[in-house]
Amino acid sequence: MQYNFSNFKIQIKKTEEFLSKEYRELNIGRASPLVLDGVMVDSYGTKMPIKNSASISIEDQKTLRVIPWDKGQIKEIEKAIMVANLGLSTAVDDIGIRVVFPQLTTETREKLVKLLKEKLEDARISVRKEREQAWDEIQKMEKEKKMTEDEKFRGKDELQKIVDEANKNLEEIFSKKEKEVMG
Repeated sequence: MQYNFSNFKIQIKKTEEFLSKEYRELNIGRASPLVLDGVMVDSYGTKMPIKNSASISIEDQKTLRVIPWDKGQIKEIEKAIMVANLGLSTAVDDIGIRVVFPQLTTETREKLVKLLKEKLEDARISVRKEREQAWDEIQKMEKEKKMTEDEKFRGKDELQKIVDEANKNLEEIFSKKEKEVMG
C-alpha cells in the first residue's frame, strides 16, 4: 500500500502561504494596507482589526489614508497604529488619518533582510517537522505490514522530492522579497 502524501502536501502549502503572508505584512517602505492587518483597535470596549472600523486606501507610494466610519474613533485608531510599533508615522486631519511609510535606510534594509531570513528559517523548520511526522507514519505502516520495505523506501524518496520542492519554493519567496527590500 502506497503512502498518501495529500495531507503532507497540504501542510507544506500552508507553510508556503504563511511565509508569503508574513512577508506581505512587513513594512518595506511602500504603502500597503496589508501592513495594518494585524493592528487591533479598541472600539467601544472590544478589540477589532482596523479594517473592520475604517476604510484603508493608498494615497500615494508612501502614504495610506485611513478613514474611520465613526469619526469618534480617529484617536483610538491613531493610538492603535502607534502602539503596534510598525515604524510608521501618523498625521490626523479632518477626514481621518494619514499613515506615512518612512524611507528605508541601508541599516533598516539589512535588518529587514535579517528578519526575512528568520521567518524563512521558521518555515523550513515547519517543513522539517512535517517531514519527520510523515516519515514516522511511513515507518509505522511498514512495521504493521501495511507496506513493503521497497514501498517504504519509495515513499522516503517521494517525501524527499516534495521537501526539496517546498524548500525551493520557500527560497524563491524569500529571494523575491529580499530583492524588493533591497530595492
